[in-house]
Amino acid sequence: MALKAVLFDMDGVIVDTEPLHRKAYFKTFAELGIEVSEELYNSFTGASTKRVCEILIAQFHLKQTVEEITAIKRDHFKDYFYHDETFDLILGVRQLIEHYFNHGIKLIVASSASMTTINMVFDKFKLEDYFGGKISGADLTESKPDPEIFQLAAKMAGEPIKNCLVIEDSTNGIIAAHRAGIFCVAYKSPHTHNQDYSMANMIVSDYSELEVEKIAKFF
Repeated sequence: MALKAVLFDMDGVIVDTEPLHRKAYFKTFAELGIEVSEELYNSFTGASTKRVCEILIAQFHLKQTVEEITAIKRDHFKDYFYHDETFDLILGVRQLIEHYFNHGIKLIVASSASMTTINMVFDKFKLEDYFGGKISGADLTESKPDPEIFQLAAKMAGEPIKNCLVIEDSTNGIIAAHRAGIFCVAYKSPHTHNQDYSMANMIVSDYSELEVEKIAKFF
């Protein structure tokens, strides 16, 4: 048994888009004339935009469709994505991606973000060459914490789950990896709050802790 594939979440793991999403969401809420509490907003972490819109429509009896709300939010997000100067890759993640790639480990992104957002990130930060596949939770029937996205990612990598590792930062993502039976590392980001890491197999706050030699004992 050995580590053969790493399945990366994206938001909060590869890039810190959470602050951008937050700004875009709250601008959208204001536009819709609704007040979303911090508690409700935190419960959205790890869920697809589609799922968030469904919750908003049900909870606030909105007349707009999922597609209409998604479009409003997407426009605000794109504006922040290209113009917010604080937006960058998470510290140490490029080095970790290159480290795994140079060790012949297959890399797959399994994110709740839309494929449009995933592609925007890959294009902006030139990540395409390192990854063997991309899966968007927005294209699936079920969102995290359902394990489907990670089961598909392992299949895409062509590796048994015992040879895979998931890197996540959200409660829903960690539960999804746990349900899929895949070794899960929780990345404790300074930007992620109120998440439960109890089901993770390992918790790190520095990506250098995940170098092949340091985690070989788990595989």
